Amino acid sequence: MPLAFESLSHRTIAFGFFNIESDMLLCDRYFFFADDFCRLLMEMAAAAGRRDYGTDWPVHVIERPEEVGDLMGAIHGVRYTGFIGELYRRYPFPHRPEDFKQNPEGYRTRDAVSTLIAGYGQPQRVRVSVPAGGEAVSLGDYRFSRPQFQALIDYVWRGGYPRWRGDIRPPYVSAMRETLARNRRGVFEGIDFSRP
Repeated sequence: MPLAFESLSHRTIAFGFFNIESDMLLCDRYFFFADDFCRLLMEMAAAAGRRDYGTDWPVHVIERPEEVGDLMGAIHGVRYTGFIGELYRRYPFPHRPEDFKQNPEGYRTRDAVSTLIAGYGQPQRVRVSVPAGGEAVSLGDYRFSRPQFQALIDYVWRGGYPRWRGDIRPPYVSAMRETLARNRRGVFEGIDFSRP
């Protein structure tokens, strides 16, 4: 479930997983897969605190809210509109509350989810940049302070809300954590993975 996060550029935005059977994340109107995000973080860590970091990074952008869809309507099975509606038709919300957990094997649906989003979102490359000091991160149009960006990382580490099923993380999330834990400089300074 996406949660509200603060940003320097847009105040409050939605960020997070939006279907437990997919590892796709949304950041307001940007859509990308969690494994790609974790790889981006690991690349950032190689430069953290030593030099400026910059890259062009692929995302899907859905400009019109009606093409994003109605998340709550899809969760409740009453309104399947836009990309999110199509996704929930294929992977419906679980009937039992105890089954509402982020699937650590959500990466297995990547091909199907990629096909669905292609009908709604335009692939674009956005500039990701971090100054050597790591005071802030720019992710395309969005800008985050160090604590704000670390909150996004923590969300992915925990599996968002409702957390990873069985507290089992995908291998790419564990690899991200190990890399960042060894590189707590710049934007990763003070990052804390001690919470489960």
